Amino acid sequence: MYRIIGADGRPYGPVSTEQLQQWIAEGRANAQTQTFAEGAAEWKPLAALPEFAARFTLQMPPTIIPPVSGTFRKTNSNAKAGLIFGLLAFFCCCKFLFGPLGIIFSLIGLSEINRHPESYEGRGLAIAGLVLSILSLLLAVVLFMIALATGNFHLNWGFHRF
Repeated sequence: MYRIIGADGRPYGPVSTEQLQQWIAEGRANAQTQTFAEGAAEWKPLAALPEFAARFTLQMPPTIIPPVSGTFRKTNSNAKAGLIFGLLAFFCCCKFLFGPLGIIFSLIGLSEINRHPESYEGRGLAIAGLVLSILSLLLAVVLFMIALATGNFHLNWGFHRF
């Protein structure tokens, strides 16, 4: 016979082993439920009693470890360079220098990523570099055309007229 302390803090029992098994099945008692067995010296968790311990052993599913191929994808360095040149072209004044470099490196990076997708990642970096480079070149051309049309464009080749 057993006595237990319920989840509500109230004592229940005495109950038989069969009744306690039923309460476990119903979820009214669990592994932490404090139990006092007839003839015992102290209260113990239900899982600590040998006659109930088997009911609470965790049956862990087998651990599945995915195979490791030994190679990890790395970010394509040309895609990184394309993004860097694209940012420089967009935010710096040397658009006609950095813009074409951004386009070239981004296209090379995309090509390498497409040829070896198992080895490289960085498609987003390359696309961002390509877009920034193209936008900066378009902006430079528009500004150049506006400067020519308004007459505010002056080439200073370092020669001075006297």
